[in-house]
Amino acid sequence: MDITIVDYQEDELVKKLQKILGDVDNEGGTCPIRHILARFSDKWSTLSIFHLGNAGTLRFNELKKRIDGISQRMLTVTLRTLERDGLVSRRIYAEIPPRVEYQLTDLGRSLLVQIIELGDWASNHSSQIMEARVRFDTREHVINTMAIMN
Repeated sequence: MDITIVDYQEDELVKKLQKILGDVDNEGGTCPIRHILARFSDKWSTLSIFHLGNAGTLRFNELKKRIDGISQRMLTVTLRTLERDGLVSRRIYAEIPPRVEYQLTDLGRSLLVQIIELGDWASNHSSQIMEARVRFDTREHVINTMAIMN
């Protein structure tokens, strides 16, 4: 039997999934990369990475102005966590008042590339997702209406 490119791609995808899922911690049943994925999947981290990637280097208040709705405390926590993970670097200048600048590290820039790919996917498929939501909501409405009538 001949193996097609699609078959090969599916095999590679399955291998990658098995590698990720195969690393499950049997005691807690969690994947060790789960906490890493959670880091950049929250909206404040993603928005911080986007803005730092776009601007290069930003001071705290400049970044805060660009991220609509983020509190000072949440931005502080987000930047500290991203710095801890090696995705953002913080540079403090010995001035009065002290000046602090943030920028993505090489690791952070490599993550930005992946997040941009995900963003492209979302943009390219947003109409399909919205259509699916409408179909689902319509179907659920009909089911709920029928249940009420019975």
